[in-house]
Amino acid sequence: MDVITTTGGRPGPRAAYALLLAGALLFTLAQEAWAAQEPLRKPVGKGAYEMAYSTQGDALYLATSQSRKLDKGGVVYRLDPATLDITQIIHNDIKPFGAAINTKTDTLYFGNTVDGAVTAIDAKTGAVTGRLVLDGRQRSDTVKPLAPRELVVDQETNTLYIAGLGESSVIWVVDGATLTLRATLDDIGKMGTGLALDAAAKRLYVTNADNELLSIDTVTNNVVLRKKLDETATEHFFLNLSLDPATHRAFITDSKQPQVLVADTRNGNILAKIGVPASLAVLFNPVRNEVYVTHRQAGQVSVIDAKTYNVLRTIATPVHPNSLALSPDGQTLYVSVKQASSRQQEATSPDDVMRIALQ
Repeated sequence: MDVITTTGGRPGPRAAYALLLAGALLFTLAQEAWAAQEPLRKPVGKGAYEMAYSTQGDALYLATSQSRKLDKGGVVYRLDPATLDITQIIHNDIKPFGAAINTKTDTLYFGNTVDGAVTAIDAKTGAVTGRLVLDGRQRSDTVKPLAPRELVVDQETNTLYIAGLGESSVIWVVDGATLTLRATLDDIGKMGTGLALDAAAKRLYVTNADNELLSIDTVTNNVVLRKKLDETATEHFFLNLSLDPATHRAFITDSKQPQVLVADTRNGNILAKIGVPASLAVLFNPVRNEVYVTHRQAGQVSVIDAKTYNVLRTIATPVHPNSLALSPDGQTLYVSVKQASSRQQEATSPDDVMRIALQ
């Protein structure tokens, strides 16, 4: 007859063994759960910039400029979103930087910053389907061509909006199907870096180095709001912004101050200042009501509760986290991570992409 307990109430041999097995099982499950949450990170290519996710092809695309000195063009990598394995290499004769996608047509758009152009690529085939030179002036001591930076797509109208950076920036409005220029919006301010679109409200938002938030009516192409985000002498550079259209909020990164601003898109008023290191990219996730921010110099990514503005999680990403992308279900975050480099000394190894489970 098996002994289950002793008279003192302590477990007998069989019960103790069962408890030991249960404990080992729980420990194993905990280890597996922890491993599943650990970010996956893989090297891809030099000069990593922005990413775009194709829902039709279930693929993640990364724009890379490659070597400054050795490569005339660049490469767009197609990655498996689960493993980050490279599944296609799309060579470009000029370097791609900014990225956007029309998921309805499965067309990728890449800004060619140093060449003043935009290139369209069929995500299904990897073929270049068009290119538009936006500013073809030759650079000189007296001429500084406008540089394409951020791109956003209105999928309903198949319209591409591109920020052209300069002392007096512009917004180029481009037909996404024919890649022809529809309009040029002038007087956007110095270095109009941030760009975000609320297609349903027909509003395009821009931030610039004049510390301004601009709202543009995409029907009339008129600026309907121009608001200084800070009137003090404090140095700012509001780089990027991401929208929560349902609550009329814009999350705005500042590369000069340890904060992310939350602004009301209807009037430009500041709703909150979130204390985090100086920041670069920002992305709002409506599925989880979270905001993700890259801190290039700090080597971190912040996960922020969009309701309370509390930092929920800080993810170490040595060396320099750069751009962000989300899976269609909003449960996986992708981060491009640049290696240390300078104009004098290029990186000695490829830049990485990280896959972070948010569940």
